[in-house]
Amino acid sequence: MLEAVHLNLASLAGEVNVLRGVDLTVGAGETLGVVGPSGSGKSTLLMVMAGLERPSSGTIRVAGHDLGGMGEDALARFRRDRVGIVFQSFHLIPTMTALENVAVPLELAGNRDAFTIAAEALRRVGLVGRLDHYPGQLSGGEQQRVALARAFVARPKLLLADEPTGNLDGATGRAVIELLFELNRSLGTTLILVTHDDGLAARCGRVVRVEDGRISA
Repeated sequence: MLEAVHLNLASLAGEVNVLRGVDLTVGAGETLGVVGPSGSGKSTLLMVMAGLERPSSGTIRVAGHDLGGMGEDALARFRRDRVGIVFQSFHLIPTMTALENVAVPLELAGNRDAFTIAAEALRRVGLVGRLDHYPGQLSGGEQQRVALARAFVARPKLLLADEPTGNLDGATGRAVIELLFELNRSLGTTLILVTHDDGLAARCGRVVRVEDGRISA
């Protein structure tokens, strides 16, 4: 839940009002599409929800946690345990195999079964035969599926997807989207999806539009 969230950032041209009083409530297990023109604040909205960007004012509560009252270490633990993030550009660690990339959040949480659970997550996204491959040995679609498995491996309460198919061809992008919604249904994870594709957004249970730092619908 976001209440009266503002984010102002300094620039050479002066202060920029990126978010201008955003109010938004998203229910557990809901699928929400976020649309709007480039530069409207969509991706920034996800960043503040994940605790990766602190708002200038306002309140953000996710899965019962008030992000404003947390220090950086607490926010890092919160993201590890509660939030999955899928970026357009994958953000895999190039020196780690697919299995190692997916196991990272579990290892950080001290889970002794990290690699067993990571292998099952990769199986669910159709990559059981690619566990020992490095990102550079995988196609773009395979890398995005590894990123998706990593985002879901700790069974987060909230999944944030920022243009997750932007770097993929049409068929591969559709396959990744099907996986997002299937995992949302099977795990009951709240899914918030930023996209320029109105058709894709319409697959979500609800759609909001961001314009000039405000939610307009």
